[in-house]
Amino acid sequence: MNVEIPIAPLIESIETFIWPFVRIGAFLMVMPLVGGSFVPMRVRLLLAVALTIVIAPIIPSTATQEVLSAAGLVMVIQEIGIGVMMGFLVQLVFDAIALGGQVIGMSMGLGFAVFLDRARGVSIPVLGQLFMMLGMLVFLSLDGHLAMIQLLAESFHAWPMAERGLTPTMAAELLTWSSQLFVFALKIALPAITALLIVNLSFGIMSRAAPTLNLFAVGFPVSMLLGFAAIFLNMGVLVENVSAFLALSISAISQLLSL
Repeated sequence: MNVEIPIAPLIESIETFIWPFVRIGAFLMVMPLVGGSFVPMRVRLLLAVALTIVIAPIIPSTATQEVLSAAGLVMVIQEIGIGVMMGFLVQLVFDAIALGGQVIGMSMGLGFAVFLDRARGVSIPVLGQLFMMLGMLVFLSLDGHLAMIQLLAESFHAWPMAERGLTPTMAAELLTWSSQLFVFALKIALPAITALLIVNLSFGIMSRAAPTLNLFAVGFPVSMLLGFAAIFLNMGVLVENVSAFLALSISAISQLLSL
């Protein structure tokens, strides 16, 4: 007995999951914590499939393109761009935190103490890695991962699939937000840099008063100790700044989706 399997409904049901999977997968490839190279590709793939199964039934149905077509390729590129954009905006906050830690480390004389960043596969100063780990802990404590998943689900309502891609206005807003990286890093590093600058000026005055003083033997440990003290005393403000930056990044994603 020949059994006929209806192929057309099966393909349509698969396509309803393919398009959300493209956006969700691109988002997870860039999202902090999950997008790091220390997370196995299989874990990210399974997480993308799980989120797709949960989100796909609740998103509005829109007219999509065939997967194996030129229009389908264009739609894939659009969905990848949207997912990468959302993850990139949050990743910038963590890059700013790491940059602030690197600036402090260089001012303290710890620029030679580097550590392998497994998220990117490059070596960064230890203080930058410490600050990034602190940012990740704050991100998790504030349920930032849940907020990002919620924004991802809402993006399908605010920006339905196959309707439009990245516009020049959104690209300009994205570049404007990228410039905030240096502002965030400066706010994080400014208290410690100010304290270390005062210390260096004091040693400069001491060198004029006592030229025979070995500033390298005295100044290096003092700068390091005062730098750690400034970081410790500024830890509460650092957590507040990280929380504010994460809130601003989530708000920026909402604004971009409403353009």
